[in-house]
Amino acid sequence: MNENKAGLGYQDFEEVRTQHIFYIDKTDFIREWWEYADKVTLITRPRRFGKTLNMSMTECFFSNKYAGRSDLFEGLSIWEEKSSDGEYKYRKLQGIFPVIFLSFANVKAASYEEMIFKITRVITDLYNKNEYLLERNLLNEKEREYYQGIKIGMNAELATDAIHSIAGFMQRYYNQKVIIILDEYDTPMQDAWISGYWEETVRFFSGLFNSTFKTNEYLERGLITGITRVAKESIFTGMNNLDVITTTSSEYATDFGFTEEEVFTALDDAGLGDQKGKVKKWYDGFTFGTCTDIYNPWSIVSFIRKKGKYDTYWSNTSGNGLVNQLIQKGNAEIKQTMEDLLQGKSFEAEIDEKIVFDQLNGSANAVWSLLLATGYLKVLHVRTLEEDEEIGEEGDVWYTLTITNLEVRRMFRGMVKGWFGGNSEMAYSNFIKALLMNDVDGMNEFMNRIALHSFSSFDIAKNASDDDAPERFYHGFVLGLMVELAGRFEITSNRESGFGRYDIMLTPANRERDNAYIIEFKVHKSSKEKDLAQTVANAHSQIDEKLYDAKLIADGFSPDQIWKYGFAFKGKECLIG
Repeated sequence: MNENKAGLGYQDFEEVRTQHIFYIDKTDFIREWWEYADKVTLITRPRRFGKTLNMSMTECFFSNKYAGRSDLFEGLSIWEEKSSDGEYKYRKLQGIFPVIFLSFANVKAASYEEMIFKITRVITDLYNKNEYLLERNLLNEKEREYYQGIKIGMNAELATDAIHSIAGFMQRYYNQKVIIILDEYDTPMQDAWISGYWEETVRFFSGLFNSTFKTNEYLERGLITGITRVAKESIFTGMNNLDVITTTSSEYATDFGFTEEEVFTALDDAGLGDQKGKVKKWYDGFTFGTCTDIYNPWSIVSFIRKKGKYDTYWSNTSGNGLVNQLIQKGNAEIKQTMEDLLQGKSFEAEIDEKIVFDQLNGSANAVWSLLLATGYLKVLHVRTLEEDEEIGEEGDVWYTLTITNLEVRRMFRGMVKGWFGGNSEMAYSNFIKALLMNDVDGMNEFMNRIALHSFSSFDIAKNASDDDAPERFYHGFVLGLMVELAGRFEITSNRESGFGRYDIMLTPANRERDNAYIIEFKVHKSSKEKDLAQTVANAHSQIDEKLYDAKLIADGFSPDQIWKYGFAFKGKECLIG
């Protein structure tokens, strides 16, 4: 460790080895992948878990462009692996295959046309790098014309078969089938869903993957990586030769990310061995298959590079946009579960690891599946039909989930604070101050600013009425309270007390300093209430009639320590009393 530089952002294996960049040996992945002998393998892992570096490592090992480069692997596990008769069994495989290595990491687009343009740029670059195929009269006249017609901006139909075609040319040139590696395959799909061109994208990639990995007679092995497992019915139609490895699979469990033993050794080598306990609290928690205590490499290398400074290194890197949108615009069930998660609790859900993007807006379980795949949630327990015959049909699996670690919890807290960004962020802070000072006029002033800015941010329905906005805003508002007042108050929502379920209750940690609060949200009903003042009065009546203060009184609070507020909404107008 002391001889190597703890550099960030290195994804080229050759560069890591020749520049002596800090590296933890993951070359056993090569042995595992080769011995499993699956025709096509899809491996999903959260971002920044070494997928690209491992794919580059695999290319360096098998590609004939790196023939004779034993220096890249000497001293690593794959180079020292022996068979039962003492033979170095994998050295003979180094550098003998033609390899196609593609990445869709930079294919991020706001429209379908832009996405196709960027895909054609990736494919054109592949063709340009292999122009030696135009030598030796390998291609006939029509094939040469086809090859030279591959260019940036070509139509989608031509792009669909282009990887298959060049694999055929390479197989003919080398008289050897081709290994095809595709990194970050699902990056374009997340943008397609967010930006509204999902259907066209599905059709394109279904054709591309079918020709590249299913009906490709020139393929030796295929290896695909990404963050999510997009449903087979969407883009992997008919690919029965595909082995899918997700975060709950046992295969390759320690090949991506650092194990605790690897992390603690690195900390010792860096002179940070006394930080192991705190590092575990901040960065441990990822689970792959049955292997627990996996750490994110980006955070660990950053921590060592910064000489022991704690920060949200992994979660501060890009890629949280989809997660933020799904939670902010999610329904009441999603936001209420997030309330529990932010307080360190867990919940149980039926998880389908096949991400069906079309379901993300309407299914809470689809959202939890995505958060598990992306590393923001971890599995505490798995329950199957064999353990509990009441959970459903055979094959159903229920997961107990919680936030992965302190770094991720802090990321979620920052995400929630961002919902009240811009001018409303200051208004939100001022509202909290007014609330704690029982300043009703200030609460009204600042809440109306917040509501005016934020209602639309919490509303996903295209034809939602103004009456729908307060319900969505309310649950986001509760999460905001939890972030702003964490530690000072226990904040609960929609819980039973007395003869009903209150909206929000704030229970102070220090009763001598702070009061307790009960808040009831109500939407103005013009047919029954003449104005917002009457809506506020009805909120107070409900608090009193249903004895929402029963729990607080039972906990020893006197009536004068309990402040009760009604929040009345009419469109984006709010009145608090």
